[in-house]
Amino acid sequence: METLETEKLFSVEKPLLKPVSDHSVEMTRHGRNAVVSVLLQPVQWLRMLCSRLNPSFVVGVVLVYGLNQGFSGSIFKVITDYYWKDVQQVQPSVVQLYVGLYYIPWVMRPVWGLFTDVFPIRGYKRKPYFVVAGVLGLVSAIALVVLGKLPAALALSCLLGVSAAMAIAEVVIDACIATNSINIRSLAPDIQSLCMVCSSAGALVGYATSGVFVHRLGPQGALGVLTLPPATIIILGLFIYEKRSSTVLIQKNKKDEDGVGVAVKGMYKTIKYPQVWKPSLYMFISLALNISTHEGYFYWYTDPKAGPAFSQEFVGIIYAIGALASMFGVLIYHKKLKGYSFRHILFFAQLLYGLSGMLDLVFIKRWNIVLGIPDSFFVITEESFSRIISKIRWIPMIVLSTRLCPLGIEGTFFAFLMCIDSFGQLASKWSGGLVLHAFGVTRHEFGNLWLVILLRNVLRFATLCFIVLVPDSDHLDDLVPSDVLPENQPEDDDDIKLLLL
Repeated sequence: METLETEKLFSVEKPLLKPVSDHSVEMTRHGRNAVVSVLLQPVQWLRMLCSRLNPSFVVGVVLVYGLNQGFSGSIFKVITDYYWKDVQQVQPSVVQLYVGLYYIPWVMRPVWGLFTDVFPIRGYKRKPYFVVAGVLGLVSAIALVVLGKLPAALALSCLLGVSAAMAIAEVVIDACIATNSINIRSLAPDIQSLCMVCSSAGALVGYATSGVFVHRLGPQGALGVLTLPPATIIILGLFIYEKRSSTVLIQKNKKDEDGVGVAVKGMYKTIKYPQVWKPSLYMFISLALNISTHEGYFYWYTDPKAGPAFSQEFVGIIYAIGALASMFGVLIYHKKLKGYSFRHILFFAQLLYGLSGMLDLVFIKRWNIVLGIPDSFFVITEESFSRIISKIRWIPMIVLSTRLCPLGIEGTFFAFLMCIDSFGQLASKWSGGLVLHAFGVTRHEFGNLWLVILLRNVLRFATLCFIVLVPDSDHLDDLVPSDVLPENQPEDDDDIKLLLL
């Protein structure tokens, strides 16, 4: 009897072991499906964008922001540093002045935007200017490679041509982005996310490979890499979809001129408001007082005698990890900080920015060796921390700039504010070059470089005295009155919104 009950018991329980195994298989299969689903999400997202937008536009964003701005911009920064140092053998203070000139095409972004909006070529507003930008960048890059060691002035002109090509291409694609964002408002955040992802990914690849290019090809030959992005921009200009205007009427030209007049009047009226000019002034001061010491610092840590003599590949790795850290800074702001007021975020970000600058001073004085911290680990940590703080400090300024723009001319006024920021960065480069020269920092003399770093950090802390210019409000508050535009604003203001963007 007990034997029968025992057999019955086992006969009932034995099959129960099989479902456990099946459940384990199902869990494993479900986990694999989840991983595949996560990996396919970017592809599905891109398909969605291509289905609701023109695929050529999506390709254009990837090429301009990913290849032209992200990859080419990062390659341009690293290779030109080595080009001026090893090929042209220019003093770091002079290089600072040259680098400041790179910002001139970016300061002129409103002019490029005005051309693309008001002066179409054969009925097209965007396609021809992509081609113009691509040709300008391609010719300039080829001249740098083929003609050998050029005089400094001619080499600077070619590099300005490459920089101008990047700026023009970005302005044109930004105009396309604005048009699509106005037509399909629900996709505006997705379009901006696509721009940010492409730019960050391109910068990461560019920085990671830049040192390899310089080491394998030399600074002169590595400039040839800069020919690839403008070549793709030319192809983009030929194939991107744009509806051609059948006729260009005198009345349309008059409307464009009226739109420019309305935009200028609106800008003048807006900038007179204290809640607008005060934060604009702070943004300029915070950028201008942050004197740039990059070239002196770069010359020092690549010098085989005075500095740690970092290799070209390792310099690229430093910048690549910094690009990753920047993406982490964006994540921190969006997840934890965007609900705070502009004044609080910028105050603590500027304070941390000054403190992070002290790490450069520790590195210059070689105190990290005394503490037993290797150079490679310390510089990567310092670069990562600095890039995170820089991004957290920069994003609120951009958000604040958007809140200062009046309706109807938001594109025009935002471009105007970006010009102010570009002037601030230009002042930072030039003032940094003058300070390096005044303190006697040269290609092989770095005795006073620590004093330049210390002065820069003091000025970063001094910027906190102007924090009262920033409004104590968040990104949801209205900062500009709604009646800024003149009453005779044209009804069809889409062109005005796109002017100078």
